[in-house]
Amino acid sequence: MHIEPGVVDAAKITLSYATAAAAFGLTAFMARQDARADAHRGGWAALAARSLLTTLAVFCFFEVFPHAPVGVSEVHLILGSTLLLLFGAGATAIGLAAGLLAQGLLFAPADLPQYGMNVTTLLVPLYAIARIAQRVIPARTAYVDIGYRQALALSLTYQGGIVLWVAFWALYGHGVGADQLAEIGRFGTAYLAVVLLEPLVDLAVLWGAKTLAARTRGQWFTARLHAAA
Repeated sequence: MHIEPGVVDAAKITLSYATAAAAFGLTAFMARQDARADAHRGGWAALAARSLLTTLAVFCFFEVFPHAPVGVSEVHLILGSTLLLLFGAGATAIGLAAGLLAQGLLFAPADLPQYGMNVTTLLVPLYAIARIAQRVIPARTAYVDIGYRQALALSLTYQGGIVLWVAFWALYGHGVGADQLAEIGRFGTAYLAVVLLEPLVDLAVLWGAKTLAARTRGQWFTARLHAAA
């Protein structure tokens, strides 16, 4: 999902500053909601602890997990829905933004000018799945008890959102053309593998969290992991 240097030139890149600002606004909103909901379990301090875990996880996803250039971008296994189910939307949003920035600063400085585009691509779909989760997961259901269809809905929304944003940036930068559309199609098709894999990862991780309930009920994980809303 990385937007490569040159996809959007300097004359057009200003738009990414505005979209990133909006994405950070959504992050602040999700973080505030999570801290308030978790006030009895540590509030902002617990959110900070979970954000540290998500930052480390995202950094690992980008640097350790396999990824490949396909079409207009790269295909990554980001596991946004997995992080949301374990740590909550606020901590996941902070981790995505901070992990992406750390990866750019330490290993890929050439990606830093594209940070606004890349962080928008990650955070806006995350907000979408946070909203979708409220609709498809009943309030009486703990996250460890969700099924495949619910996990698939989250993954399809998140990865689909990433594909749409990447397509937007590619078309915004280079315009509409047959070759460009073909490259976007290749990228979108490749992400189908992620959509199919991520729900299985979600369910496996949630099964592990349920099995190790004594260790996963603390402040390092979202309260919804084991409890109804």
